[in-house]
Amino acid sequence: GRGRAGPKRFLEGFEGILQTDGYVAYEKVGGPQMVHVACWAHSRRGLFEAHELAPTETLAREIVERIDDLFAIDCVARENGYDFAARHRLRTENAPKLLGTIKEKLEAAQQQALPASKLSKAVAYVLGLWPRLESFLQYPEVELSNNLAENSMRGVAIGRKNWIHIGSPLAGPRVAAILS
Repeated sequence: GRGRAGPKRFLEGFEGILQTDGYVAYEKVGGPQMVHVACWAHSRRGLFEAHELAPTETLAREIVERIDDLFAIDCVARENGYDFAARHRLRTENAPKLLGTIKEKLEAAQQQALPASKLSKAVAYVLGLWPRLESFLQYPEVELSNNLAENSMRGVAIGRKNWIHIGSPLAGPRVAAILS
């Protein structure tokens, strides 16, 4: 389900790194040692959509391009086969200045955008997650995006809906429970 009870129960006492989007069901979950980090791909998406709606407005595009520059840092690390320590050095050398630029542009957009606009909502989303978004600098094992993890679960989520009526009324929920 999409409620808070499931994540809260499943993650009760969890200690480690949890990477999520900004969905509120993940608020106040886990144990005291849990580190909650955010996904840059989810944060980028709303800004990209704002740019698509108003292509002549340059601010959203500039923010998206700077976020893409963050991903480019990790791309260099991946292409060169860097371990976490080397990736951490590369990130700490290159990402802080980019993060400063991104935050400045977000704050400028926040001042310029109409409150109900797609850009304003996207900026509020990113700024609301900012401490979690910056945490990749402390944890080199954290990917900038959790899309790979989400995509690996997509088949189960789609299947759960498609298998509801396999064989008998009881078969679908059983298959979904097994695969979950």
